[in-house]
Amino acid sequence: MRVGIATDHGGFELKEELATYLREAGHEVVDFGALSLNPGDDYPDFVIPLAQAVAAGKVERGLAVCGSGVGASVCANKIPGVRAGLVQDHYSAHQGVEHDNMNILCMGGRVVGADVARELVDAFLAGKFTQEERHVRRLRKVAALEAQAVQ
Repeated sequence: MRVGIATDHGGFELKEELATYLREAGHEVVDFGALSLNPGDDYPDFVIPLAQAVAAGKVERGLAVCGSGVGASVCANKIPGVRAGLVQDHYSAHQGVEHDNMNILCMGGRVVGADVARELVDAFLAGKFTQEERHVRRLRKVAALEAQAVQ
């Protein structure tokens, strides 16, 4: 799978760990940065390009990391077509894809350890949208809301 990944300084170490893990698992990783540890950088500078790539289909799924994961989630969800979720548990990592067609997993580099992060990523990437009518119906409502916001 082609997976995009992005972080600021708050998640840099975890991003590096996950990028290596994903490559070793056979995934193609597109790294949107940060490419070096810079305590003065800002997560939107990296998360926005990731979210745009996910929305455009240039990557299949995305991982966004910042210190808490909250900022990355808020930022990513400003891009139409993105369904990002801040996830810290295994169930939400796959259920967010299965029911809500989540396409960006957000995590906190200061909150989630590397072992748990790898498990969350595995569950997220293995998840498949169910296409159940009730989930499709709900996502249409979300898309309609996005369309109104763009106007």
